[in-house]
Amino acid sequence: MNGEEEFFDAVTGFDSDHSSGGFSETSPVPGMIDVDTSRSGKSGENGIQKHRTALPAPMFTRSDFSVWSILKKCIGLELSKITMPIAFNEPLSFLQRITEYMEHVYLIHRASRQSQTLERMQSVAAFAVSAVASQWERTGKPFNPLLGETYELIREDLGFRFISEQVSHHPPISAFYSEGLNQDFMFHGSIYPKLKFWGKSVEAEPRGTITLELLRHNEAYTWTNPTCCVHNVILGQLWIEQYGTVEILNHSTGDKCVLNFKPCGLFGKELHRVEGHIQDKNKKKLFMIYGKWTECLWGIDPASYESFKKQERRGDHPRKARLNPGSEKADSSVDGDMADDMPVAQETVQVIPGSKLLWRINSRPPHSAQMYNFTSFTVSLNELEAGMEKTLPPTDCRLRPDIRGMENGNMDLASQEKERLEEKQREARRERAKEETEWRTRWFYPGDNPYTGTRDWLYAGDYFERNFSDCPDIY
Repeated sequence: MNGEEEFFDAVTGFDSDHSSGGFSETSPVPGMIDVDTSRSGKSGENGIQKHRTALPAPMFTRSDFSVWSILKKCIGLELSKITMPIAFNEPLSFLQRITEYMEHVYLIHRASRQSQTLERMQSVAAFAVSAVASQWERTGKPFNPLLGETYELIREDLGFRFISEQVSHHPPISAFYSEGLNQDFMFHGSIYPKLKFWGKSVEAEPRGTITLELLRHNEAYTWTNPTCCVHNVILGQLWIEQYGTVEILNHSTGDKCVLNFKPCGLFGKELHRVEGHIQDKNKKKLFMIYGKWTECLWGIDPASYESFKKQERRGDHPRKARLNPGSEKADSSVDGDMADDMPVAQETVQVIPGSKLLWRINSRPPHSAQMYNFTSFTVSLNELEAGMEKTLPPTDCRLRPDIRGMENGNMDLASQEKERLEEKQREARRERAKEETEWRTRWFYPGDNPYTGTRDWLYAGDYFERNFSDCPDIY
């Protein structure tokens, strides 16, 4: 098989059964219906839609498979064209993984309601951090989307609708667009992470700009996600860190939020930590932000923050933070020479007196570890209700037979269908080359981001008019 015919199966992003968040901050949009997720079904009292709380089958064990046999020849290389056994997948498409950005959409609604620019930036910063929180302990990789694959999600209870499309195969690019049902925001972007294997770890370098528009304030914010690294992909216990600087720019005011996702550091002292600040267009610090992307985010005024740090350096006040549950050091005795020791979980976030809580992670379902470490929001993403096929386009992820087979616990069927779909996509590409025709995207088109001027994929509109007559046959 030549390089052009290779079907890539990209390793993307990797999230936990344990959450230190004792309560959920996800509140419904004012005037919208709150959803009771304690039981599943189509609808409950007053027509409130219910969403499932568990997957049809538990997670398949990966203990009998060796990723080393596949990756040993790929050290230092880009991984977008490496085919992985289905045992290392999770039953979601990468398009559905992108949709997980919306789990904490209440932060966008909150920003839209806030009258002060500084408060809005605080909420947007919290949303940017929350958008990557679902990565925590997610060791399975999503299925690579087929060219032309789509995914839609409408959550009236959460006040948004969402559409995404796989717009490019080489390189792999996923475009998405979401809007508030109360016309309060638009959220869009295109994602094409670059993935590399470094012998013990897989690193996903983010590519693509994310844009949030708060329509009531005529404001636009842009940023790029941090780098995600999964350690011990060969031997030892898998663990994840995200690192790098995320800069969120308010294009209307010039205000900027700079967030530093800390690398693990010596003895794991900085694992999962996020620190940063909000500054005005003259670089004057207006607000300090700190926390962990796996737990919570807090903020305080710069003077109080600096005063506390000075006292801390002098040792004038005791450290009162509690230890995380299960903070013992993980066993890495599988192969001490090969595995990177999983860092000892450090103290939870020490809250500076006078701080403001910006965001706290949702607790995960009781059996999350048997459901690929999915959050409650994630569990519902591939749910296919009776009659839904009549309204979905034939390209929607929910209709993919390989993902559906894996979700139902039929690994043999899932593997067979995955191979069939890969070959069908290769054959379609060969036919286009033979006929000298170009692939045509349906819902997005290439253009320039209106705020950054960089190349982007923009929503063409009309998806929710539901004219799907010209959709391709990709399954």
